[in-house]
Amino acid sequence: METSCSIFWHRRDLRIEDNAGLYHALKGDAPVLPIFIFDRNILDKLPNPQDARVEFIHDSLVALAEAYQEHGGDLRVFYGFPEEIWSKLLEEYSPTAVYTNRDYEPYAKERDAAVARLLDDAGIPFNTYKDHVIFESEEVSKNDGGPYTVYTPYMRKWRTRLEDRKSTYEGQTISYFLKPYPTEKYLRNLLLGKSEVSIPGLKDMGFAPTELEIPPTSVPRSLIRRYDEQRNFPAIEGTSRLGLHFRHGTISIREKALRARGLNETYLKELIWRDFYSNILQAFPRVAHEEFKRDYAGIPWRNDPDEFAAWCAGKTGVPIVDAGMRQLNQSGFMHNRVRMIVASYLTKHLLIDWRWGEAYFAEKLLDFDLASNNGGWQWAAGCGTDAQPYFRIFNYESQQKKFDPDYTYVKEWVPEFGTPEYPKAPLVEHKFGRERALEVYKKALAEARG
Repeated sequence: METSCSIFWHRRDLRIEDNAGLYHALKGDAPVLPIFIFDRNILDKLPNPQDARVEFIHDSLVALAEAYQEHGGDLRVFYGFPEEIWSKLLEEYSPTAVYTNRDYEPYAKERDAAVARLLDDAGIPFNTYKDHVIFESEEVSKNDGGPYTVYTPYMRKWRTRLEDRKSTYEGQTISYFLKPYPTEKYLRNLLLGKSEVSIPGLKDMGFAPTELEIPPTSVPRSLIRRYDEQRNFPAIEGTSRLGLHFRHGTISIREKALRARGLNETYLKELIWRDFYSNILQAFPRVAHEEFKRDYAGIPWRNDPDEFAAWCAGKTGVPIVDAGMRQLNQSGFMHNRVRMIVASYLTKHLLIDWRWGEAYFAEKLLDFDLASNNGGWQWAAGCGTDAQPYFRIFNYESQQKKFDPDYTYVKEWVPEFGTPEYPKAPLVEHKFGRERALEVYKKALAEARG
């Protein structure tokens, strides 16, 4: 039997600094053993062995393990099914308590409920904390109760809520909700570990390295200051590309929100959108599989497999759509403005089910986050909360002229553009596609609404 300890379970929080659950674990009564589980319930469903996200998590864990070692601790990393691993952990350590940060995705909630039952049967407390968002759904609610389903009033209440409580940090008065957790002060309370780092290799888990470039965890202040001016132009490095790090918690949302407040209002609102979509998934978990607006469930999607394949490959004959899809396929990233354009083209011009596009993005995006991805796709299709009305259909030609007028972005990703090899006409032309989508949507909604 090992020395009595508590266990901190890392998931979407691959850092030591400003980590809420880890902070509370370290302030507990027993030395802390940090762990991570490569969850086969997730990994076994990934179709590509060269998945840069798995590689990113692996590399982040190596760095995290080394950081723990510097303080005498030992990050234990497992590969398998969580319930089986937890059964072995309880036998090996008999922990006094388990700590973790909350995850709001449907599978994660089912997994945590199963582990909670296992711990409860053993009489072990399961302590969970908010760390991934600034506000959980019930913390920003309507005056008469219930979650917001429209962004603007949510954003206003979010900002009011932020100012409700104040705290002092490093001599400054800041929002209590943005105050960091000073984990570094308590790292002496880690369970003393081994001298070597032991983490399952990518190959051991059926994965292989990639060559995709990982964006840094910080961006210049000048970029954030000019975010509102530059964010819509895909040929410019005008966005932070921090989504991957927010997704896996290699950076703190509190720290970035605190910084954004003083630099750029538009960037802060983007972080609020992140909380908003998380709020929707928390309050309405059914959106992971179905339309938020139920009367959109009867849209008769065409779902042409050949047209979907052309969209996936960036071969639609629409330059900005093709550039976006090729950027995604080659880099694991797509500019946010272009994400809206390609999603609109798929759901409106091609009349292909938004779930097809959502699933493709889920497979390819380095920064894939279920709540944000789902929210964005339902917005584009018109069926989501606070969605773009179905009759507003992006004109890809005007979007091109407005945001990439010189075709700089297009030429970077579609080298054959402007040559005889590039299609002379799009798969579906705008005027025809728009009129067809309006007719299909209008009829389906009229039938749904009686």
